[in-house]
Amino acid sequence: MHKKVIIFGGGTGISYLLRGLKEFPIDITAVITTADNGRSTGKLRQEFSIPAVGDIRKVITNLSNMNPDIKELMEYRFNTTSDLNDHTIGNLIFTGLLDITGSLKKAIEEISSLLDVRHTVLPLSEDCLTLVGKTVDGEIIEGESSITKAHKKYKKIYYKQEPHILPEVLEAIKNADLIIFSMGSLYTSILPHVISKDIKKAVKETKAKKMYICNAVTQPGETDNFTVSDHIKLLNHYLGKNVIDVVIASNSKIDPKIVKKYATKEQKDLVLIDEEELLKLGVEVIKEDLLTLKDGTIKHDSIKLSIAVFNYIMRS
Repeated sequence: MHKKVIIFGGGTGISYLLRGLKEFPIDITAVITTADNGRSTGKLRQEFSIPAVGDIRKVITNLSNMNPDIKELMEYRFNTTSDLNDHTIGNLIFTGLLDITGSLKKAIEEISSLLDVRHTVLPLSEDCLTLVGKTVDGEIIEGESSITKAHKKYKKIYYKQEPHILPEVLEAIKNADLIIFSMGSLYTSILPHVISKDIKKAVKETKAKKMYICNAVTQPGETDNFTVSDHIKLLNHYLGKNVIDVVIASNSKIDPKIVKKYATKEQKDLVLIDEEELLKLGVEVIKEDLLTLKDGTIKHDSIKLSIAVFNYIMRS
């Protein structure tokens, strides 16, 4: 029987992980945030009063076993002067299926079947959630996209209303062999999962190991100067003391010119592995050469990362 892995995330980070991990003999449940309110997703939320579908679309596309042309179609974004501008075809299909089925979970099941997805994708909640950030200066910022664009340091992240977590998500946590918090925006892709009291309770009660895959670079305003242990400490702040058991972090050697370019043009720095501090937290550290510069940007290599995750699963 395959090991059961539940992965929490949103946006591009979890998609890169799943692109490689789907090739390994494990049973994956991907849980995706539904509070995004930017671009096409934001327009559809406002017009149809539905949960965010954009991150779910990305995940399903990356898990799909269909030919590349179909996956490209799902991700096609209109560039026009009409109301279709900036919408992706996948988001429009999701919106139609939501109207037909009356359920985001059922819509996901239908598209997963259509696109030959052999793993499970679940929304964190079917509610139309609003993410709220309280900055260290006391400013209240509403909406996931606004929280990201503000480039502020946050004292607290919370929902405007307590979410109703999908029962299948809680069941997947209970039955998991490994829980993974994926790389991605710490404040808008990962924390939206762990600020739910039901998720915190389920994670605390499960016997599964808890893994964090650390971001390669910092995020301007939000995680400036963050080390790997700073990411862990923030997660544990919401989840509970010493909840994270293991972290995967990249020790890839990047050309100093590229590192400098990131620092000056994007205000992003490589996340440093502060191993001594991590050991104080009781966290096992897995260091690997995981990064790639294939398209000129610093990203995780999905296959290298997936091998590191799978190796841990097989020995734990």
